[in-house]
Amino acid sequence: MVGRSKLVMVVGVVAVGLASVWLAARLLEAQAPGGEASAPGRFAPYTAPRTPDGRPNLNGIWQALTTAYWDLEAHGAAQGAFPQLLGAWGAEPGGQSVVEGGVIPYRPEALARRRANFDTRTTASVPGDGTDPPLGDPELKCWMPGVPRAMYLPYPLQIVQTPDAVLMTHEFNGTSRIVRMNGPEESPVDNTFFMGWSRGRWDGDTLVIDVTSLNERNWLDRAGNYYSATAHITERLTAVSPYHISYEATIEDPAVFTRAWKISFPLYRRMEPNVQLMEFKCQPFVEELLYGRFTKKGGPDSPRRRQQ
Repeated sequence: MVGRSKLVMVVGVVAVGLASVWLAARLLEAQAPGGEASAPGRFAPYTAPRTPDGRPNLNGIWQALTTAYWDLEAHGAAQGAFPQLLGAWGAEPGGQSVVEGGVIPYRPEALARRRANFDTRTTASVPGDGTDPPLGDPELKCWMPGVPRAMYLPYPLQIVQTPDAVLMTHEFNGTSRIVRMNGPEESPVDNTFFMGWSRGRWDGDTLVIDVTSLNERNWLDRAGNYYSATAHITERLTAVSPYHISYEATIEDPAVFTRAWKISFPLYRRMEPNVQLMEFKCQPFVEELLYGRFTKKGGPDSPRRRQQ
């Protein structure tokens, strides 16, 4: 009698397990457009809603969920720059590479500079202090993050789309850039910019952005990866579901890399009710770090004396 009860129990558990698997499969089919189940990194065929001019609607607030802002390449978890002060707050989480092929194809001399960048990443050097180019991670100093770094910082970004231009606004430092659709071939001024000069066009349902005139002080991540002022970046943004944009960026810079290389990851739509970009103007948070050594010390009205 006891043996039969155990047999019935085992059969019941197996039946529940099989039913759960069947139900999960049906739910995946129901969630994917056209009844086709999705898998990580793959999306079922999707046609995005259209704007009044017939283009895919990319408007919204989006955010990357990668650790690429620490290091584009694969990396293990590690202590931060000041573990004795920040502990786990400043620790680096491990992450997978977003680089196609896994490794950035540096020239040997450029790889040496990348390593030097990492070694001096916490140096708060600024123009005018006698160090050229300035040392230290631009993010640490609240400089505009550049392209494509702005797209995978751990802050949301907003896309506002019109037929003539696409505005991308980033929460970090209130940074923004304008993508001029079918605009001039090159920047109208002989200069470079942190966010570069962006020209857009449509390739079917994909927004393609050519970015040039980038500042050589830009970094790609906290690991010291970088490019020069001759870099040319081609971005591709494609809506692959109501909640995801496939983002790719191809980096070409013969002065630094042996060949063109690509990064890719999804952007996720922020779905909170009434979601909006918040203000993160970080300049007040770095003034003492960057410029404290230039201020007069010891006077009765100095900020340092008043704080004592």
